[in-house]
Amino acid sequence: MNNSMINGLVKAVCLKSDPGLPKFEAESIHLIEGLGVEGDYHSGKFVRHRYLAKKDPTRQNLRQVLIVDSSILEDVANLGIILKPGMLGENILVDGIKIMDLSPGTLLEIGSTLLEVTEIRNPCLQLMEIHPNLLKSVASKVDGKVRRKAGMMARIIKGGWIRRGDLVIPHVNS
Repeated sequence: MNNSMINGLVKAVCLKSDPGLPKFEAESIHLIEGLGVEGDYHSGKFVRHRYLAKKDPTRQNLRQVLIVDSSILEDVANLGIILKPGMLGENILVDGIKIMDLSPGTLLEIGSTLLEVTEIRNPCLQLMEIHPNLLKSVASKVDGKVRRKAGMMARIIKGGWIRRGDLVIPHVNS
């Protein structure tokens, strides 16, 4: 694996057993291979995102963990929207890595776990419950194309525990 990328640190971990926002900050989260964050609403063998599950309830869950980098919180703070960890629905808030610059297939070694980035998170209307301008702040049009910056979804390759302060090491999956 290529380890030439910049490493980061876990700033916060969050979960919530019910659907909706925000997720709640925790001391640690337990990632279960092939399922998701133990005790989190989005954990399961099949996709738990309400819109996607309604379309196909048998769709494999490749959206087990939402990872957001703290620069997104700083960007929206510059627009007057102050967010705390979990308000974007993230399970893992990371410092030092531009999560939105990672490609699907990138592996993230976090503590004893290993995650694979699967897709860009398509932010939903629930963000407007946090702040009326939040959705358009994290999904805007640039040169006619939608630019999303609300985090990346990942699946768990190797489970384990993640805590604030754990090292995040990205690897290009070749």
